[in-house]
Amino acid sequence: MTTAIHSPLTLATVGWQAAPSWLSERLHGVADRDPHPDAVRAFEAAREGFIAGHRIDMGALAAHLGIDRTSLFRWVGNRDALLSEVLWSLAVPTLAHAEHTVDAAAVDAGARDPAAGGARIAGILTRFVDDLNTAPYFREFLRREPARALRLLTTKESPIQRRYVASAEWLVRRELGERPLDGAIDPAGLAYLLVRISESFTYADLISGDVPSAERAGQAFRLVLRVPTEAAR
Repeated sequence: MTTAIHSPLTLATVGWQAAPSWLSERLHGVADRDPHPDAVRAFEAAREGFIAGHRIDMGALAAHLGIDRTSLFRWVGNRDALLSEVLWSLAVPTLAHAEHTVDAAAVDAGARDPAAGGARIAGILTRFVDDLNTAPYFREFLRREPARALRLLTTKESPIQRRYVASAEWLVRRELGERPLDGAIDPAGLAYLLVRISESFTYADLISGDVPSAERAGQAFRLVLRVPTEAAR
């Protein structure tokens, strides 16, 4: 599954465009270069196994593809690089699904228009956290490799957090403009704060031994975004 990273900015593409990697450019193509077919083949095999709940093992993946490890590393880089792209490739449709679900719920509830502003941001991010917290393959990865998961998902060691922040900032600018919350904070700062809230309630079991909770994440999102209680219903 690949998405052109040079397409117009959307919630699905903004992360890749904000923080491209050597591998993401090989997978999706950039400028005048098409996707690298061998890299795409290796990536898709790794992604399929990950969704099935399997650990991405470079030796096993190379054997599955009928190549040696040296060729695999030449195609996709090291394991962390491949795992990071697999993780983000799953986050993108999850974010898009969260946005669609929030808008569909508003229509089903009889609203003339989908939620907007801070309420819409809070709804999308809350749904995103809930989808992550209930995805079996994702929770299995966190259980199996907690230290690596936190390093790749929440630090500068991979492009994932930068892409998530960029996606949140795109939402903030679209819904709240250039001076969110009456100018109390800039869009980039607000986006980073929202992402840290998201991480805190998605990886609570790894960080503090607490229980991951989309409900509490939603409460925090609405508090920070100043969403009135009635607008959250």
